[in-house]
Amino acid sequence: MTQDVSIPIAFLFGLLSFVSPCVLPLMPSYISFITGISFEKLTDNDGDRELRKVILINSLMFILGFSAVFVSLGASATFAGEILRTYQDVIRKVGGIVIVLLGVHIVGIINFRILQQDKRLHFFREKPAGLLGSFLIGVGFAAGWTPCIGPILAAILMMAASSDTLMQGVLLLIIYSLGLAIPFFLTSLGITTFLKHFNRLKKHMRVVSIVTGSFLIITGILIYFNSFAILTRHINSLFS
Repeated sequence: MTQDVSIPIAFLFGLLSFVSPCVLPLMPSYISFITGISFEKLTDNDGDRELRKVILINSLMFILGFSAVFVSLGASATFAGEILRTYQDVIRKVGGIVIVLLGVHIVGIINFRILQQDKRLHFFREKPAGLLGSFLIGVGFAAGWTPCIGPILAAILMMAASSDTLMQGVLLLIIYSLGLAIPFFLTSLGITTFLKHFNRLKKHMRVVSIVTGSFLIITGILIYFNSFAILTRHINSLFS
């Protein structure tokens, strides 16, 4: 299945994680927390180069933190998949069923309590000092199993576990991390603009959940029947 897993799909999963209802609304809080800058100052930083520099560097460290965890998880999942290569068919089918259930959870048809555990910023009541602190907050963000990003990440890890090589699984999670990191970075640089448009965007959070969940359900079904190449070929054609 691995060669069928496309870079655009991994990137799309990252974007879906960013716009999920438990990540996007909290962007201002995350940015304020990792930079140590008050919300009032954040929204009035257009002319302050020093302030923008602080936001930029701390945002990059935060991104490195969550990316390091995601990539490590991808490598671990692929390594485990290689060990269990004999049972690849079973792993693929079980993975497909799990991804479908995760999609059903996101749509809201059935809620699994274990996926409702929210640990986002609770790892640190106060931000650890310096750039290392921002990196550690990124690690904590990645390790927290939130109701929205958790199912999407689990789906990516299921795919990584079915990868043919360790590098393929690692690449999958690097691209996923980029899909989450790029919009976060752009948001941190343009926080004032983001806040101006967010009120209109948050009205559509339910639609985002339905689209994300439906995409996971379709993906899970295709993986179960070993037909993931159909979706991949279609998406790849859009980028060719």
